[in-house]
Amino acid sequence: MPSQVSTAVMRQGLKVIGVAIRTEPRVFTAAVLSSALYGVMTVASSWAMGRATEQVVLPAFHEGRTSAGALTAAALLIIGVAVLKALGIMGRRILAGIMQYRMQAASRRAVTRQYLRLPLAWHHRHPTGQLLSNASSDAEAAWAPLAPLPMAVGVIVMLVTAAVAILVTDPILAIVGFLIFPAIAVLNLIYQRKLSPLATRAQQLRAEVSEIAHESFDGALVVKTLGREDAETARFQAKAEELRDANIAVGKVRGLFDPLLEALPTLGVLAVLLVGSIRLRSGGVVAGELIEVSYLFTLLAFPIRALGWVLAELPRSVVGWTRVQEVLDASGSMEYGTARLDGHGPASIEVSGVTYGYDPEAPVLREVGLDVIPGRTVAVVGPTGAGKSTLTQLLARLIDPDRGAVRLDGTDLREAARGAVSDSVALVPQQTFLFDDSVRGNITLGRDIADDEVWASLRLAQADGFVAALPEGLDTRVGERGATLSGGQRQRIALARALVREPRLLILDDSTSSVDPQVEKRILYGLREGSSRSTVIVVAYRMATIAMADEVVYLEHGAVADQGTHEELIVRCEGYRNLVTAYEREEAERAAIDSDEEVVA
Repeated sequence: MPSQVSTAVMRQGLKVIGVAIRTEPRVFTAAVLSSALYGVMTVASSWAMGRATEQVVLPAFHEGRTSAGALTAAALLIIGVAVLKALGIMGRRILAGIMQYRMQAASRRAVTRQYLRLPLAWHHRHPTGQLLSNASSDAEAAWAPLAPLPMAVGVIVMLVTAAVAILVTDPILAIVGFLIFPAIAVLNLIYQRKLSPLATRAQQLRAEVSEIAHESFDGALVVKTLGREDAETARFQAKAEELRDANIAVGKVRGLFDPLLEALPTLGVLAVLLVGSIRLRSGGVVAGELIEVSYLFTLLAFPIRALGWVLAELPRSVVGWTRVQEVLDASGSMEYGTARLDGHGPASIEVSGVTYGYDPEAPVLREVGLDVIPGRTVAVVGPTGAGKSTLTQLLARLIDPDRGAVRLDGTDLREAARGAVSDSVALVPQQTFLFDDSVRGNITLGRDIADDEVWASLRLAQADGFVAALPEGLDTRVGERGATLSGGQRQRIALARALVREPRLLILDDSTSSVDPQVEKRILYGLREGSSRSTVIVVAYRMATIAMADEVVYLEHGAVADQGTHEELIVRCEGYRNLVTAYEREEAERAAIDSDEEVVA
C-alpha cells in the first residue's frame, strides 16, 4: 500500500510540475540553463583545481619556487570558473523564484475568480476558513517544488558531466565510486515512501488549523460573550497538536534519512581515496587526477540531494493542488446572457412560479408569484423561516431559482449581461459589513463619486448628522467591520452605500432593525417621497414600517399567502394580523417597561 501511495503521489506531483512548465516555458528554460551553467562550472572547478595542483602547487613543492605567470594563470582560471558558477546560481534562484511566485499568484487569482463566479449557495456549503486556506496555504503548497525544480533538473547536467569526467580521468576509480549509487537510490526510494503519507497528512492539517483559527477569530464576539474562550482554545489546541505531531513525524523521517543520504557519498569519497592512494603509489594515477576525481565525488552528493528536495515537496504539492482543483472544478457557476438593463427610473419586478431550496428535498420558496409596479414601496412580511431573505437574494440575483423566473422590466435576470443586475439593483442585507476603511471609502468602494453625492446619500440614509460629528468626517476610519460605530450607524452607512449608486431597485432586508424607530420612519419616508428613482422592497417587522408601504406581501411556509395594502391584509388575513399585532404588542410592552424603569430611577 505505501508503494502504491508513493507512486500515485509521484505521478500526480509530476503532473503538477508539468502544468507549471507548460505555463511558464521560457522562465523554466532560462532557469534550467542557468542551473546547467552552475553544474558545468562546478565540475569545471574540479578540473581547474586539478590543473592548478599539477602545474603550480606540485612544481612549487618540487622546485621550491613558482612563477608569477603560473600563479596568475591559475588564479584567473579559478576566478573565471567561480564567476560563471555564481552567475548560474543567481539566474537559477531568481528565475525559479519568479516561476514559483507567478504560479502561486495565478492560482490565487484563478481561485478568487472562481469564488466570484460560484453562486451564493455553493459558498453556504463551504466554511470561510477553508476558502481562505484554498487561496493561501494550498496555492502556496501546490507550487512549492518549483523552487528546487530548476536546480534539480540543471544539476542532472552536473551529474552526467561529473560522471563522464570521472570515467575519462580514471575508469577504475569511477567503478569504485559508482558502487555507492545503487545504495543511494534504494535509500532515497525508501525515504520517499516513508515521507509521502506523513507530509500529505501534515499539509491537510495545516488547512484544518487555518479553518479553525479563522472561524474562532470571526466568531470572537460570540466566543467572548458566551465565555467559550477555553473551549475554543482547547479545540484549536487539539488540532494544532495534531499538526505538531505530524510535523514532528516528518522531521523524524528527515532526521533519520538526511544524514544517511549525506553519509553515503562521503563513504564513496573515502573508498575512492583509499583505492586512489594505492594507485598513486603504483603510478596508475597522478596526484592532480586523484584530487580531481575525489572532488568530483564530493560534488555528486549535491545533485542527489537536490532531487530529494523536489521529491520531498511533492506530497505537500499534491495535497495543495488537489484542494485548489476542487475549487476550480466546482460546478454551479452563474451563467450570463447579453441583455442590458439600461432603463431609467424605477424598475418593474415580476416573480413568476419561483421555487428554490438549499436542499432540493425541502424547498424554501414554492411557486412564488409577485408583481411590483415601478416606483412602489413593497413590504415583505412573514414569520421566521418563511423565505423572506431568500426572496431578496433571488431579486438581486445572488442565487437563481430552481424553477420559475425573476424579471426586471420584463428581462429574465438570467439573461442579463455580467454586471447588469448589480448596476440596477442594490441589496442592503440584514448583516451589515463595513471595511476597515474611511466612511467615504465604505460608501464609494473605490468608485469615483463626488463628495456632494456621498453627502446626499448620507442625508437620505439619515446618517449625515453623526458622520459630520465624527473626528475627521468622511475621512474617519470605522475600524474592522465598523467596530467604532453602533449597529444603527453601521446600517445607515450601508444604506448610503446602496443609495449613492442610484439603484432602480432597492432591496432592504431588515436593514434598519438596529435603527431607532423614528429615524427608520424618516428614512422610509425619504425613500418613498423624496426620491422617485427606485422601486423599494423592504423586509419589515415593525408596524410603522409596514404601514408606510404602498403594498404588503405576506409570505407563509415559503409561498405568498396574501398580497394587498396593510389595511386590507389586517382585515382578511388572520396569519398576517396575528403576526404584525404580535410585533406591535411586543414593542408596546418594551416601551412600557422602559417607561417604568425611568419612573423608578
